[in-house]
Amino acid sequence: MTTDSSPAGQDGLADPAAALADRLFHDMIGALELFTVYLGERLGLYRALAMEGPATSAELAGRTGTTERYVREWLEHHAASGLLEVDDPAAGPLARRYQLPPAYVPVLADPDDVRYRAYNGVEIARAGRWLPQLVEAFRTGGAPDPLPWAPEGRAEYNRATFLNLLGTQWLPAIEDVHRRLRREPPARVADLACGPGWSSIAIAQAYPLVTVDGLDLDADVIAAARRNAEQAGLSDRVTFTVTDAAGLGTSGQYDLVTILEGLHDMSRPVDVLRAARGMLSPSGSVLIADELVAEEFTVPAPDLERYIYGWSVLSCLPSAMGDPATAATGAVMRPATLGRYAREAGFRSVGILPLETEIWRFYQLSP
Repeated sequence: MTTDSSPAGQDGLADPAAALADRLFHDMIGALELFTVYLGERLGLYRALAMEGPATSAELAGRTGTTERYVREWLEHHAASGLLEVDDPAAGPLARRYQLPPAYVPVLADPDDVRYRAYNGVEIARAGRWLPQLVEAFRTGGAPDPLPWAPEGRAEYNRATFLNLLGTQWLPAIEDVHRRLRREPPARVADLACGPGWSSIAIAQAYPLVTVDGLDLDADVIAAARRNAEQAGLSDRVTFTVTDAAGLGTSGQYDLVTILEGLHDMSRPVDVLRAARGMLSPSGSVLIADELVAEEFTVPAPDLERYIYGWSVLSCLPSAMGDPATAATGAVMRPATLGRYAREAGFRSVGILPLETEIWRFYQLSP
């Protein structure tokens, strides 16, 4: 156990070993909190507090079909951590009423808000679930088995971002793309690595004339994408197919091909880009969004790059290592790497778009 103050060394300065031990202790606090966030998200505890108001442990257990004693410990932990408020800490355990602060509702209970982050608990649980297999993969050089999507799938972490920003801010800022998507004849869009389909749906919602074909290797997420499109009333203009983008033979049919936070995960990115190039009409282009990493390797790195490197080690790189011909890109795909892939795929123009976002860099590729 460490404390907030690091012991001083012989020279009177902070002891680096003690400082590192303290850092890891606080990292552990954060990791444990994320696992409890996982419980709150999966069990609907945050939503119940947001929708039905403050509750005792018994009331919240009744609302969510859970066991009071477990819920009581979760509530006490969350209050102790500052994630929930409690009306009277001195009251008996069963009498205390807990509240989700209104300012925290967008972050913990509203998946339609771009500030929503309760999915972080789901993602960290997924990352940790396959660590024993990843240890073996480090030794053998292959991919962990099974891949980390099982048993509960991927968190829909980009859902609110796509629905709120893709068609309303980002695409309209790309003048040639925006103009083509709005005019006749109706434009065709291919959304590669579409996941559960929110990017495809967002494009169709913003541009009523277009048709969108979403493509992904994962049959489970394609099934989810079809359900999402049907619920959005867009099944007539948005379709989803399980297929490998690297092997597509479609030629010259699309005005826009998108790869949104997916290229770095692909084992053969050059093959995918070459296929995307072949899918384009003469005036079409490929739009790529990928992680906003520095142009060069630097240490120490800012927090965002540390975050991206963490996912690269635990998920993005391992997922691509099962292919003997893998490019082994990892999540930290710097602009020079993407530019090299694009040139090898035959693109004559690779531009970085002046779109300011917190986590992504946008590229436009022209054949």
